[in-house]
Amino acid sequence: MNVVKLSSDMSISKAIRSAEKGTRFILAPGTYREKIEITVPDIEIVGDIAGETKIVWDDYATKPDEKGVEYNTFRTYTVAVLAPRVTFRNITVENDALYPEIKGQEVALTVCADGFRAYNCRFISTQDTVFCGPLPSDLIIRYYGFLKSTLRAGGTMRQIFRDCFIAGNVDFIFGCATALFDRCEIHSVYDVRGHGFTAAPAHGYEQKVGFVFNECIFTCEDKVPDGSVYLARPWRDHGKCTFIDCTYGRHIAAAGFDSWNDSGRDKTARFAEYGRIPSDRVPWSTVIGDDEMRQLLKAFDQEV
Repeated sequence: MNVVKLSSDMSISKAIRSAEKGTRFILAPGTYREKIEITVPDIEIVGDIAGETKIVWDDYATKPDEKGVEYNTFRTYTVAVLAPRVTFRNITVENDALYPEIKGQEVALTVCADGFRAYNCRFISTQDTVFCGPLPSDLIIRYYGFLKSTLRAGGTMRQIFRDCFIAGNVDFIFGCATALFDRCEIHSVYDVRGHGFTAAPAHGYEQKVGFVFNECIFTCEDKVPDGSVYLARPWRDHGKCTFIDCTYGRHIAAAGFDSWNDSGRDKTARFAEYGRIPSDRVPWSTVIGDDEMRQLLKAFDQEV
């Protein structure tokens, strides 16, 4: 494997553009302030300590580009993974634009690729922190000509986040991927708008796995009110989320899930839990048994 060592006064983007497939990038501790697109497959980006090795940028949805066109959600990423089988270890990816109530969505990480893996990483922003692509099919059509073709890709995209920290306030894990969040800390930050939502899945009806949160811990900042954050709300009709043996902090609403205003998606969304579950969850969420739980986790046995 080709190994490239970088320090924070060097450009990760420049190094990746000239890299060969299969390269491992070793990042020295520091803050790498740049916007990065990864289009080379089978590469690995490794830091020393996640909290001390940071990639940071500050784009946001209402920011105008050079043509005066707003960035929209899907161009605000700090890092976009657009090639298959990319691995992150021990790094932080952050969007530090802040004030989403004014600026709108602020994506830290976009993954529009199959086989992505993140181990012991930190993904930090406010609204829409981590986008697990692909886009819903209707948005692929709507944004044709607006987004790069690599962001409009469809198909099955499998992703694993293991022992990671993900922070945000509204819909901060969203998309259509077959994604496992294993032993992660899902951290809600304060939002002046009053309510928060962790996951916003948009899976098609044919997708059988969706987002799986396994043994995750849901925590919050001190300022977040009790019962003000919902585990998930369906971004599209058949969004699918399963929460397995998770631990919920005081900030998680007893109802658990929200139907997304008056969308009627409570009739079609597929939200489920396994393990110790409060009795006052919304009636349209379900409880799964041992067999279904094992089948969901088996989908990730090969580390994608």
